[in-house]
Amino acid sequence: MRFFLFLGFFLFLGTVPAVYAPGLQAAGKSTGLPLPRFVSLRAGEVNLRTGPGVQYPVDWVFLRQNLPVEIIAEYGTWRKIRDWQGTQGWVHQSMVAGTRTLIITGDTRTIRRKADAKSGPVAKIEAGAIGKLVSCPDLNGWCRVEADGKKGWLRRVDFWGVLRNEVME
Repeated sequence: MRFFLFLGFFLFLGTVPAVYAPGLQAAGKSTGLPLPRFVSLRAGEVNLRTGPGVQYPVDWVFLRQNLPVEIIAEYGTWRKIRDWQGTQGWVHQSMVAGTRTLIITGDTRTIRRKADAKSGPVAKIEAGAIGKLVSCPDLNGWCRVEADGKKGWLRRVDFWGVLRNEVME
């Protein structure tokens, strides 16, 4: 059994409705919701199984509440998820929430006042930190985010947690 531990901070985050680009995703057979889609881990400890059921062995354990994950398949009450590093497995639907979060990738990033690289900084956010994804109103490359009480804009390429052609209000 492998264990996976993320260090860093997390925030309580609310749900944000998403609008998906037409024709981009297939619908999940269990829920009818688009696939793939982003959600977050509901609990601070989530078992990742090799198949959709408790009879399958635990292959990985996530120890970070609010971590963004991508649902890539559904089977009854089970969801196949993928994390930002490509790890995949099955979790029960009760272990994920519709809350939209993001994880900072690469280096420390700057949250900006406006959706413009020349706009003034609001805050710096370290790689691996989790924040709230507020909206991605168009495909201009910027999304509105919130982290540690600071609100502003980040480029899509600075984090993981939104589909490439996704627009969310």
